[in-house]
Amino acid sequence: MQKLKYLTILLILAALLVAAGGALASPGAVAPDLVSAASFVGLAHETFTNTGAGVYVGDVGVSPGTSVTGFPPGSVHHGAIHIADGVAAQALSDATTAYTALAGQACNVNLTDQDLGGMTLTPGVYCFDTSAQLTGDLVLDALGNPLAVWVFKIGSTLTTAPDSSLASSVAMINGGQALNVFWQVGSSATLDTGTRFMGNILAHVSVSLNNRASLVGRAFGLTGAVTMDTTDAPAPIANTPLCWFLYVPLIRR
Repeated sequence: MQKLKYLTILLILAALLVAAGGALASPGAVAPDLVSAASFVGLAHETFTNTGAGVYVGDVGVSPGTSVTGFPPGSVHHGAIHIADGVAAQALSDATTAYTALAGQACNVNLTDQDLGGMTLTPGVYCFDTSAQLTGDLVLDALGNPLAVWVFKIGSTLTTAPDSSLASSVAMINGGQALNVFWQVGSSATLDTGTRFMGNILAHVSVSLNNRASLVGRAFGLTGAVTMDTTDAPAPIANTPLCWFLYVPLIRR
């Protein structure tokens, strides 16, 4: 009876933490091996479109589609543009394999119908049965472990709120690394105006960044397009945090 009492108390505390936006998850998340896709900052199946003077730090590519537009005024640093070549084809295959591996991971915490804004989440696998929304700030707390991994499994769409309402952002604390964050999106992801985002977005269909959104991570549209509106020259879209910090001065000049 005493053990049952303690178990009941623990369950109540866990429920309160989730309601307060500080969900705790088992550190069971596993980072998939991106293999050749790791060198890419943006990769699409059909088309890759840049609008504006965006700075891309890492490879950009499309396969089997053949349309990459907006370079210039966009520019690629520490990488190359791959159009329907063997490099892009292999990267898309490796990214698709990683997507499948993410989809197969067991869920630690189900956040369906909850906004990610205002939450502080420890490492683990978080799930949304349908869509996921970020309005405001999401904090990912590594608890001092630089190898900590977060996986977000989203059944349909991932969207963020524009800065005209409440700017959306993802922040890492206590040793967290943006490249250990994975967003497995069942359809399409849209980062709205002014969003500051972190992590690898592997969307089954497409990824779009609206004006002044920035990304430290990767954007993969596995069966559709990747569209980047960089009209007002946002912070760089980079596949490593180090590159992001190195290239911020290029944008602010």
